[in-house]
Amino acid sequence: MSRVFTVYKPVSTMKVIFPIKLALSCIFFSGMMVTGCVAQISDTQSELDKRVEKFLTEKKQTWHDLNVPYKDGRVLHDLIVDNNYQSALEIGTSTGHSTVWIAWALSKTGGKLITIEIDENRQRQAIENLKTLGLADFVDFRLGDAHQLVKEVEGPFDFVFSDADKDWYIQYFKDVDPKLKTGGTFTAHNVLQSISGIKEYMDFVNSHVGYETTVDRSSNSGIAISRKK
Repeated sequence: MSRVFTVYKPVSTMKVIFPIKLALSCIFFSGMMVTGCVAQISDTQSELDKRVEKFLTEKKQTWHDLNVPYKDGRVLHDLIVDNNYQSALEIGTSTGHSTVWIAWALSKTGGKLITIEIDENRQRQAIENLKTLGLADFVDFRLGDAHQLVKEVEGPFDFVFSDADKDWYIQYFKDVDPKLKTGGTFTAHNVLQSISGIKEYMDFVNSHVGYETTVDRSSNSGIAISRKK
């Protein structure tokens, strides 16, 4: 099924790369001015970190409607930060729990996320959540059928999180593979659960010679982490 999709565009694109532009402008100054600019960037990130941490902690037990558990969100965040990933794709936004974790991580690496959702109401709630936190400018929200949009979306990417229809996981992987950078990671959710399509997907990635796959078991859901060689 194909659907017309819309793209949510932030009001100010300048905010997306504000920390980077600020840092670049600071190099033209010297001495105390450089120190002041670095401190300002650090303070801005620190304020964002406190706001996001408070939000995620307070809502830790309230995420339903196809969202990931808190522990899995932390895994996604750490994968991005630890590997300095900067170009991410999420297949299945829902109301934005995983999106918050990914966008938060990208705020630290200077990256950007494209996230795809087929349900307009869920996407609307996700956008509000990200706006509330000041993370919306790190995210390009796209509404439509992921079967179509994943084929069309432009890369390259260094991080992908797949959490949509499980029996389409293999096809999502095949569609993204040419757009994934060497050293990049394709992650897939719910791989420890007995859901149609999961066994076939795990057999596929475990036998793929171009990837090394491990499974994170922080929650009962499980995340398959496939690193491109």
